[in-house]
Amino acid sequence: MGSGRGLLEHSKPLHRGPDDEKVWLTMNSTTVSAELVLRLVVPDRATVPLLAGLSYTATDPYAIRMAFHVGNDEPVEWIFARELLTVGIVRRVGDGDVQVWPARSDGERTLNISLTSPFGQALFEVPLAPLTEFLHRTYELVPAGRESNFMDLDAELSNMLWSS
Repeated sequence: MGSGRGLLEHSKPLHRGPDDEKVWLTMNSTTVSAELVLRLVVPDRATVPLLAGLSYTATDPYAIRMAFHVGNDEPVEWIFARELLTVGIVRRVGDGDVQVWPARSDGERTLNISLTSPFGQALFEVPLAPLTEFLHRTYELVPAGRESNFMDLDAELSNMLWSS
């Protein structure tokens, strides 16, 4: 199958977000992607809506990429372990730069994501319903425990050993 838009790809609104915004999910035979509105928690505990793109590919089955769209600049991308986000739905998890935990915000179930880098720290509230749907689709594509079946370990080792 090609990597372009094919017959197996479909796109649908996941759910309505804050201010009745649509949250989109796209899936084909090798990828799952979604766009949703997160809330950036600022120092006075107020929140600022922020668009984020999530992407998952069967060829990198342990990782979820999240691109935060901040202003007119290029998106800031972080890579999360799929299992970290999954476990974070039910309990606090993570050490160091990335920590996630379940929470409630204005009566809505959310996942808090705390990120720390040399440039600062950020706390995001992610609406749980669309994130859970996105994660569910990734597990439909690559079931838990079967990730290694989708990787070319020889190519990965070659990239790590020989790339400059």
